[in-house]
Amino acid sequence: MNDWQPTSSHDSRIARANLLRSIRHFFYTRDVLEVETPLLSSGTVTDEHLDAFLTKFNHSQDGAPVDLYLQTSPEFAMKRLLCGQSGAIYQICKAFRHEGEGRWHNPEFTMLEWYRPGFDHHALMQEVDALLIETLGTDAGEIISYQDVFKFRLGIDPLTATDEMLLAKMADCNIDISSPEQLDKDSKLQLLFSMAIEPVIGQERPCFVFGFPASQASLARINKQDARTADRFEVYFKGAELANGFHELSDASEQQLRFEQDNEKRRKNGQPVKPIDTRFLSALENGLPHCAGVALGIDRLLMLKIGASHIQEVLNFPVSRA
Repeated sequence: MNDWQPTSSHDSRIARANLLRSIRHFFYTRDVLEVETPLLSSGTVTDEHLDAFLTKFNHSQDGAPVDLYLQTSPEFAMKRLLCGQSGAIYQICKAFRHEGEGRWHNPEFTMLEWYRPGFDHHALMQEVDALLIETLGTDAGEIISYQDVFKFRLGIDPLTATDEMLLAKMADCNIDISSPEQLDKDSKLQLLFSMAIEPVIGQERPCFVFGFPASQASLARINKQDARTADRFEVYFKGAELANGFHELSDASEQQLRFEQDNEKRRKNGQPVKPIDTRFLSALENGLPHCAGVALGIDRLLMLKIGASHIQEVLNFPVSRA
C-alpha cells in the first residue's frame, strides 16, 4: 500500500510556499490587512448548487448538541468584520464543499478572499488582473460582458432569448441531457456557458466576464443601469474558473429575501433547507460599507502556475488520501 504518500511533488510544495509569499506581499504593499475567521459556523450558504459539511458540536454552553457547518467560503464572517469597520481585508484559508473530486476540485481546498471598501466590481477586476500579472506573469486580461460573450460565441442574447431559443442552441452545441425542456432558464444558460463558452475563453490571457443575469446575482447588487443584470464577475484562464467577485449587496432585507428564495428552491428540489446566518444579516443591518469582494481558488492558481493537469498534483493529500 502506497496511499500514505503525498500526491504532490516537493517542487510543487516549494511553488505553493512561494505563491503564498507573493500573494501576501501583494496585499502588504496595498495596505490590505490579513485576517482570520472561523471555519465552523451555525449558519451556512443557502445556494441550491452548494452543500456544506455538517458536524455536531456536543459541548455548547447550554449543553444541547448544536449543528455546525464547515464554511464553503469565509464571506459571511469577513463581511461581519467589514461592518465592524475593519477596512480593506483579505484571508487565505481552507474552505469546504460537499462535492466529489475532479480535475479542478477537492472537497477541502484553499481559498483567497478579499474585500475592498470604496471599490465597485470594475475596480476590483483591475486589482484581480494585477494579482494575476504579479503571480502568473499573464498579459492584461480581456474584459467582456456576459451578454456580449454569448452574442459573440453563440450568436444569442442571453437576456432576451426564449426557452425555445436556448433549447435549440443547446442542441446546436451537442449538449445532450435528459429532459432539457424541464430545466429553468438559468439552468439552460449555465449549461450553455459552462459547456460551450468556458472551454474557449481565456486561453491566451485571463478573461473577465461581468454582468451576469440578475437571477444569478448571489450576493451581488443589481445593476443600476440595467436591472436585468447583477454587478458580478467571474475570471477564467486556460480552462479554469479562477475567481468569482461582486459589488457587494448591503441591503439586509434584500439579502434575507434571497436566502429565503434559495431555500424555497431547495424545498422544491427535495434538498434540505439550510439555516440562514442571522448574525450576518444583523451585521448588514448595522451597515456594510460600500465595497467589492472576490474569492479566488489558490489550488487552481497554483495548477496554472506550474502547469499541473490535475489538482492532486498541487495537494499533499487529497480527500482520497486524507
